[in-house]
Amino acid sequence: MTYCVAIKLNAGLVFLSDSRTNAGLDQISTFRKMIVYEKPGDRFMVLLSAGNLSISQSIREILQVEKLKDDEHSDGITIWNASSMFDAARVLGAAIRRVQERDGESLKQAGVDFNVSLIFGGQIHGEGMRLFQVYSAGNFIEATPETPYFQVGESKYGKPVLDRVITPTTPLDEAAKCALVSMDSTLKSNLSVGLPMDLVVYEANQFQTDRIVCIDENNPYFKMLHGSWGQKLREVFDSIEDPMWNGEKTTIPLLVHSERSLPLKKISTPEEKLI
Repeated sequence: MTYCVAIKLNAGLVFLSDSRTNAGLDQISTFRKMIVYEKPGDRFMVLLSAGNLSISQSIREILQVEKLKDDEHSDGITIWNASSMFDAARVLGAAIRRVQERDGESLKQAGVDFNVSLIFGGQIHGEGMRLFQVYSAGNFIEATPETPYFQVGESKYGKPVLDRVITPTTPLDEAAKCALVSMDSTLKSNLSVGLPMDLVVYEANQFQTDRIVCIDENNPYFKMLHGSWGQKLREVFDSIEDPMWNGEKTTIPLLVHSERSLPLKKISTPEEKLI
């Protein structure tokens, strides 16, 4: 299992992935889930992957040379000559289908599902930034102002903070902090996600970045964030009033009696449990 998140903002893009891969409690390995494709001044793209490791690695290798031909007279579109991120995402979809055609039947006979989920985003000169979530069939959807981020892998633990914080106008550094909090929440709740992490922050219209960081357990900023987030959550929790049940004074009573209130039926005997 893994966890990857990518965020599209007006100011740029943020990508974050863990690196844990496990096939059981006693077999845990570390593999990079992120790869950066950069041609300074022309294009900058990042691919994040979750799912079957052998499938995602095959897709990454084929993507380097995959050509998508719209007609027999075309030289073919690659991620390096595509004129738009949409076309680059189409090339990625073709690479996925190529691997499925090659290995899908053998995997099925071995009882292994063709399971891969990808996030692909970046910017090509001549158009704005774009972000896609790509599925195992090679089809994809694009991020919108209403849905400015994508997650793959073990996503449920890190989603609440993203929903509360991220909007298209969120500053890049704040979004990177939010992504790290999202990852920290996932690390706390799921042992199948683990350090080190890879973080990329891309500023719009730069077509390159030097903000690429590998974060391990000794990273001072992440150690501070991990401790502060847990402490602040506890402080906020303690500052909220406890629920009141028996008429005690409280600003907002939890128990409100009204004519519309229906009492719950209590199960107290074996005969009633069968009803």
